[in-house]
Amino acid sequence: MHQPGTLYIVSTPIGNLEDITLRALNILKSVDIIACEDTRHSLKLLNHYEIKNRLISYHSHNEKNSSSGIVKLLKEGKNVALISDGGTPLISDPGYSVVGECRMEGITVTAIPGATALIPLLCMSGFRTDSFFFAGFLSCKGGKRRKDLEAYKSIEASLIFYESPHRIEKFITDIAAIYPDKQICVGKEISKINEKTYIGTPEEALKMLSTDKIAGEYAVIIANY
Repeated sequence: MHQPGTLYIVSTPIGNLEDITLRALNILKSVDIIACEDTRHSLKLLNHYEIKNRLISYHSHNEKNSSSGIVKLLKEGKNVALISDGGTPLISDPGYSVVGECRMEGITVTAIPGATALIPLLCMSGFRTDSFFFAGFLSCKGGKRRKDLEAYKSIEASLIFYESPHRIEKFITDIAAIYPDKQICVGKEISKINEKTYIGTPEEALKMLSTDKIAGEYAVIIANY
């Protein structure tokens, strides 16, 4: 009977390719298989560091079947690294399904710390860092999104969200309606060449955004305290 392998949750850069740890690179080079959200996207990073390991696809659309496949490989003694398109896997990305299955099967899971957008923006914001709440992406449906924003008013902390470029202005407009007097920090393309941060009231942030090209991924923090 094979000794089960280990599942490594490996953080990868969200922009700057240098934002990867030596430990992460060593793990990616040493495992038998790397499970990626998008193999084509991940090849840019892996080719940059001359990592030639076998790749398999693991994303939100095939998560259930792929989780079972990964667990099978681990039971066969293979070591597997799970990476996302950027940042820390499972943080607003797929992955918790396979980790849950591994835990139920007694398979070792370990995480390699690294890049994520929410912590750098929180550090740059000047807002409270001792108490924060991460909600990830809210619903694309306006009514549900506003309902959730309303519910989070009871949490006295720095409230952190992710948002896509085509919804960022609608999202901040909703924040303006519910948190009109709070300071917010909007981060655009954290760690990338075009990184920018905007701090002010929601209305002020909207004005600042209107003068800039809307592109890339966004993170938003509300100083709700």
